[in-house]
Amino acid sequence: MKNNKIIIAGGSGFIGEALTNYFGKDNSIVILTRASSNAMNNRNHYQTLLQKNIQHVRYVKWDGKTKGEWMKEIENADVIINLAGKTVNCRYNDKNKKEIFSSRIDPVKAIGEAVRQCKKPPSLWINASSATIYRHATDCPQDEYNGEYHDDFSVQVCKKWEETFFAEKTTATRKVALRMAITLGEGGVLIPYFNLLKFGLGGRQGNGRQMYSWVHITDTCRMIEWIESHPGITGIYNCCSPHPVSNKVFMSTIRKATGHKIGLPAPAWLLKLGAPLIGTETELVMKSRWVLPAKISKTGFRFSFSDLDTALNDIIKKVPRKQYHLFE
Repeated sequence: MKNNKIIIAGGSGFIGEALTNYFGKDNSIVILTRASSNAMNNRNHYQTLLQKNIQHVRYVKWDGKTKGEWMKEIENADVIINLAGKTVNCRYNDKNKKEIFSSRIDPVKAIGEAVRQCKKPPSLWINASSATIYRHATDCPQDEYNGEYHDDFSVQVCKKWEETFFAEKTTATRKVALRMAITLGEGGVLIPYFNLLKFGLGGRQGNGRQMYSWVHITDTCRMIEWIESHPGITGIYNCCSPHPVSNKVFMSTIRKATGHKIGLPAPAWLLKLGAPLIGTETELVMKSRWVLPAKISKTGFRFSFSDLDTALNDIIKKVPRKQYHLFE
């Protein structure tokens, strides 16, 4: 993908930064963010971008729900990537549930309105979704053709998110929802795993048999690039490695990759006891996400990092040892 104007809504986090680094050298990037341009997290992103000689990046303020000057950026843009949404790494109380829904639904409606007002609308709108939309599966993998859904909270969120996205009428703009698995890279979800490893707590969680679907951040970027270059791709696609592993295998693989021989397990009762203390839900580690990328594979797309060993080794060689070793 070259010489395009790419809008990344909610792009100031881990995945947004990775997309900016990947596409920013050959394209113009506009990041829609709720944070002010001089906020600490944005300064960190700017430093990262400058280190990688990426210059064509602008941060534009929006609130993710109301009309504003940000809407002008959608005119003449080529691609919109919407990542906006409150983290689900929190307690599922009424307040957080409401914010989780609204932080996903409101930005979709706002972007839809902006697209409809364009004289020259973007040709492609990619909207984040989540592979957690599928049921807790220990018996068989789930894909876009045979996947099953239960009605727990996280599934309700994903259903409403996708329903709202596809309900937005944007006749000149192709739309793709990416059901993203746990995304592995130099930051993001690996940081809490590194913290566990430092203190010898990198063992299986629960019985360790729950499946762990994942994707290397580079393959997420490559998949978006593939979608942009193949105009026939529309609808829902799973964004995940074709080789998910069990939680037990994931934890043993990350221990091996980081040189940790000891990893104490965390039994289910301990996870349930500790979740309220750290403000999270046990579902995030106990749900079995067994998901396959059937549709994108049929288009001919091939993952650069399809097996976990290769993916983790690639990531960890870029990470300072002090991040995952206590005495460095």
